Amino acid sequence: MCGRFTLTVDPADLQEAFPWLAIPEGARPRFNIAPTQPVAVVPNTGENRLDFYTWGLIPSWAKDPEIGNRLINARAETLAEKPSFRTAFRRRRCLILADGFYEWRLNPDGKSKTPMYIRLASGKPFAFAGLWELWNSSDGSQIYSTTIITTQPNALMQSIHNRMPVILPPETYARWLEPAERKPKELTDLLQPFPAEAMTAYSVSRLVNSPDNDRPECIQPA
Repeated sequence: MCGRFTLTVDPADLQEAFPWLAIPEGARPRFNIAPTQPVAVVPNTGENRLDFYTWGLIPSWAKDPEIGNRLINARAETLAEKPSFRTAFRRRRCLILADGFYEWRLNPDGKSKTPMYIRLASGKPFAFAGLWELWNSSDGSQIYSTTIITTQPNALMQSIHNRMPVILPPETYARWLEPAERKPKELTDLLQPFPAEAMTAYSVSRLVNSPDNDRPECIQPA
C-alpha cells in the first residue's frame, strides 16, 4: 500500500514540472502527508487546475464518510470490479502530485520495520494515478475525496514492500485525464510499475511514523 508521501517542492519547481497546470498560490511544502489530510490533485474535469481533496475515497453511495479511512489505496488489478472504485475508474480519474513516498521495510528480526523514502532518481515531482469522488452529506455539505492506485512492485520496491503506487509517465497524463468515460480495457495498460532504474530509495528516521511530524527531518537519510 501507499500510506504516506511528500510534496516538498516549492510552487515554482512544481510549475516547471507541470507547465500546463494552474497552481494556486500559498501551498506549503509537505514532508509527511497522511490519510484523511488534503492532498494536491488534478481531476479530469478538463480544467487543468490543481485542487486539494481529502485522502481516502468516499463513494457517492456511502452512508458514512468514515469509509474513506479504509479506501486510501485501490488495487489496479480489481478496479473494474470493486463497487467502491469501478465507476470512478470509468469516469473520475485524477493525478495526485508528489515528489516521494514512504514505505516500511521489514527488518531481519521479522518484527521491527525501517521507514524507507522512495523518490525519482532525478528528484523531480511526479504524479500518482488516482481516482476521485464527490460525496454529498445530508446537511448539504460536500466532500471531494481521492485514492491512490497501487500495483505490483518493481525490482527496487520488491525488497521493501509487495505493492507500490502507480506513477504515471508525463506522456500519459492527457490520456488519464480525459474527461470522457472510458472502458477499463482502454486504461489498464497505464497501471504498470514505474521503471526501477529511474527511482531511488533510502532509510529515514522513525520521525515519519507519526503524522504529527511534518518537517524536513522526515526525509533526511537515517
